[in-house]
Amino acid sequence: MHQPPVPPKLRWDIFCRVIDNFGDIGVCWRLCVNLAQRGQTVRLWVDDLSALAWMAPFGAPDVQVLAWTTPFSGHDVTPGDVLVEAFGCDIDPEFIASYADCIRARGRKCLWINLEYLTAERYAERCHGLPSPLMSGPGKGLIKHFFYPGFTVDTGGLLHEADLLPRQARFERAAWLAQQRICWQGQRLISLFCYEPTALPAFLRALAADDLPTLLLVTAGRASAAVCQIIHNEISLQPLSDKRQQLSISYLPALTQTDFDHLLWACDLNFVRGEDSLARALWAGKPFIWQLYPQDDDAHHAKLQAFLDWLQAPPSLRHAHEVWNGLPNRAPPTTEQPLISDALLQSWQATFTQAQQTLQQQRDLTSQLLDFVAKKNH
Repeated sequence: MHQPPVPPKLRWDIFCRVIDNFGDIGVCWRLCVNLAQRGQTVRLWVDDLSALAWMAPFGAPDVQVLAWTTPFSGHDVTPGDVLVEAFGCDIDPEFIASYADCIRARGRKCLWINLEYLTAERYAERCHGLPSPLMSGPGKGLIKHFFYPGFTVDTGGLLHEADLLPRQARFERAAWLAQQRICWQGQRLISLFCYEPTALPAFLRALAADDLPTLLLVTAGRASAAVCQIIHNEISLQPLSDKRQQLSISYLPALTQTDFDHLLWACDLNFVRGEDSLARALWAGKPFIWQLYPQDDDAHHAKLQAFLDWLQAPPSLRHAHEVWNGLPNRAPPTTEQPLISDALLQSWQATFTQAQQTLQQQRDLTSQLLDFVAKKNH
């Protein structure tokens, strides 16, 4: 992967609001660590620190985590050189006013980045890097820029660490599973990180009735709760009750970001959700099915189709994504027509290998962000 030149050392303030699914804090923490590994000093302002206790229990050098409270209580903190507003989180006017005063007093240029959500839709390429002058409020006269992560050379790229692929090459599946006390006897391994897809009960029935045994590794939180509820209602899932021996379920504890990567590397198929896990599944290079956060206006349908178009997904893979995301008029999986099979996984592998190789030829998000800031700072 491309190694950028050593950038000038800057101080970064990154603001993040945790909505309800931890993807926001997951992306922001990875960005903070990436920046710190490139010689930057980072402060992460976050309104809910709880997820970091299991996501990144040991912290990271040169990354300071600060509680973002309401009303804002950091008035005496001098803003840094770069301000990152993650996912339109609306930074407090007190901090914006302080930032504006600081850059004017220092005679420096405004380095204010609006880090947007990841999408394969065409507007990401059109809007990436565009300026947004502030016409009112405490930041009047300042300019912030939109920075779009993405899958093409005309976007900001995806986050990854410089040593990610070498670490993956050294990874030993059996050793990691044993370390996690997962009893694996050579079954097909599937990880499940999801919301509550309507296809989940039928999917479990199909796995239970499959010819090949499966060990399902269920992540903590909403995925575990959804599966437990289905198992609790097993009386309505007679095939699952009759043939449960073909489906083994292991409920995982909350995993660090490093071990979540290991989970993706260990499995034959990964079900992922949201933004951070999508990027990590792509880097893993294994077959996966992505669940988007459902939106009331069904905007996630267009977002899904744009991603599948970029992926050049074959019809069977596209269908599996559409079923898993609850698109209308898509039949749920059955024992006769399951969502996945070993033959399908083998046929999908080339698609994901190609996607990983394509992304390796593009510059990562952190490198592009550092270059973007350096150019604006001159």
